[in-house]
Amino acid sequence: MSGTDSTSTQRGLNQSVFATPGIPKLAGPEGILFDFNYGCRVQVPVDGWRVRMIDLDTHSLLFDEPVEAGIVVTSRRKYFVRFQLVVLDGERLVFSHSYDARGKKVVVRPSTMALGDSLAWVPIADAFREQHQCDLTMLLAAHLQSLFRAGHPRIRFVTQEELDALGGDVYATYYIGLFSPYTDRDHQPTDPRVSSMQDAIAYMLGVPCAERRPELVVADAVRRIPERYVCIATQATAQCKYWNNPRGWPTLIAHLKELGYRVLCIDRNREYGLGKHINTMPEGCEDFTGDRPLQDRASLLLHADFFIGLGSGLSWLAWAVGTPVVMISGFSHPQTEFKTPYRVINFHACNSCFNDTTTQFDARDFLWCPRRHDNPQPFQCTWAISPEHVIFNVHRLIADHRLSEAEAATEAS
Repeated sequence: MSGTDSTSTQRGLNQSVFATPGIPKLAGPEGILFDFNYGCRVQVPVDGWRVRMIDLDTHSLLFDEPVEAGIVVTSRRKYFVRFQLVVLDGERLVFSHSYDARGKKVVVRPSTMALGDSLAWVPIADAFREQHQCDLTMLLAAHLQSLFRAGHPRIRFVTQEELDALGGDVYATYYIGLFSPYTDRDHQPTDPRVSSMQDAIAYMLGVPCAERRPELVVADAVRRIPERYVCIATQATAQCKYWNNPRGWPTLIAHLKELGYRVLCIDRNREYGLGKHINTMPEGCEDFTGDRPLQDRASLLLHADFFIGLGSGLSWLAWAVGTPVVMISGFSHPQTEFKTPYRVINFHACNSCFNDTTTQFDARDFLWCPRRHDNPQPFQCTWAISPEHVIFNVHRLIADHRLSEAEAATEAS
């Protein structure tokens, strides 16, 4: 074999956790089949025909060798590459095709249906659609689709069942996510631990890196609560994401109420955890928990003075609707999430283990704490974040808001 790439046969693909896509869907000349549904894929009808795969952007020869008839040969790299595919019979050019998705069907399949990941990744997928002017379909859980349909009308959002029934000649499929192991370079071109949640997917889809806020249309934009209020969310999917300072939420909530705010807890779960780590809704806040539609939470967030939460989905939802966010997180470096000037982390304590390239986050381990799990004080990263530190950032936010209001009033007059 020459070139920098390697290939796998269809038999290898059947073992993949990403896809079992069958034979290529598009017909070329003389019985050639090809597509880009799991990398660049080709099947030739004659033994010994030579296949070349070239990256048109880097001018890299990725694959160049004779192949067997009837075997699906696929590029090693499964993320977006602007391939040129060439098939030769000796010196005779049988087929040449340069990637061009304009007007063609492309599918994006996220690895997770988590709220925060979806809010981060949908605008990246839409940037890909705009860049290539393709007909884009994106897999998304039914309960998430109402958040995106109105704001991203040119993406067709489908459930798994609808995607299975889609049919038609799909030109390309891209699987996006933070894939384990993070050192996997076949499905992700860069280590997600050194990128933001959005940039990791931008690299994967070949669009310029930039912070992109999703276009959300809140279905019920009417303010239902006349008093000034703040929304909080205290639950997360792993203990390392929680604010583990026992003084934290009670002290902060009491201070917010002293400032005249109603404090609404909008988590789905009032109680969540594992073993001795059971996290309950803090005292002093109003209970707006429960299995409510996400549009209801979006409506509450739209009219909140600000939101205080963790590195989890509801922080991303608050950011998406334009509500100022105070984010409390120590396990992740501030580069990981969206930018907010009110990000709270204590660099004096153990921190940023999620971004540590010597370890790897295990989403299956609720008590994951790679550096201090066997120490007397695990989850030190947020145990060391004091309520006074968070309150300081709350007051900064309030002062910035008042300054903006004063400047707007001056301009109006």
